[in-house]
Amino acid sequence: MDALLNSDVDYLNTYLIPWAINLVLALAIFVIGRWIARAVTRAVGRLMKKGGMDESLVDFLGNLINAALLVVVIIAALDQLGVDTTSVLAIFATAGLAVGLALKDSLGNLAAGVMLVLFKPFKLGDFIEAGGVTGVVESIRIFSTLLRTGDNREITVPNGHIYSGTIVNFSARDTRRIDLVFGIGYDDDIRQAKQLIEEVMAADDRILKDPAAVVMVAELADSSVNLAVRPWVKSADYWDVRSAMLEKVKVTFDAAGISIPYPQTDVHLFSADEQAA
Repeated sequence: MDALLNSDVDYLNTYLIPWAINLVLALAIFVIGRWIARAVTRAVGRLMKKGGMDESLVDFLGNLINAALLVVVIIAALDQLGVDTTSVLAIFATAGLAVGLALKDSLGNLAAGVMLVLFKPFKLGDFIEAGGVTGVVESIRIFSTLLRTGDNREITVPNGHIYSGTIVNFSARDTRRIDLVFGIGYDDDIRQAKQLIEEVMAADDRILKDPAAVVMVAELADSSVNLAVRPWVKSADYWDVRSAMLEKVKVTFDAAGISIPYPQTDVHLFSADEQAA
């Protein structure tokens, strides 16, 4: 009995207690290391922002730095447990190759994210159309970009879809041109209609004087004479001015008796007797 108790005590002292201590230390290394990784990431982010680096690049590099530091922390914790980290790294390298081949789309998104950050076709806060989605750029992540739509939805778009397609940045320039078309009837006075449109634009201070707005006949269509109206505004005023122009021109035309015709077709009916004659 004493021999059995001594054996249990030896096992406890030789294996169980040291392993428990190593486990506690490994957990402590992981928890403290993760906290340090976050602190370092935040500190580096602040330094990059003070250096005038673009915010999207700061966020992207911060994510990469945090991921790399976490890998170091995990390896240190495994080493404390007595795991042969050299073998683990070799296994990770082999597994990484296999996973890389299996997740080539994810690696493509990572590469596309790096290209987006380096070449900067857009930045945080820009209103863009990319990857089949239109919205404001909220964040550029390692594998994806987060957009916020006009109705306040969040849409995550893979970076590969964005970089491999056409990117339209509506916020890249300070000014934008509004392209509108107003149709008037063939019996209406073209010069009067153009003058009324010009007066509506002159009354709106948000419409820029330079470049000058243009009002011209664009097309003699089937049911109307189409006038092309092209004022310039600040990019931030685009949608408000566009909506106001549509409303004000319609109200002004109605007051002046100028019609805005809709597509119509003349149908002539003949009786059977008339056709026979």
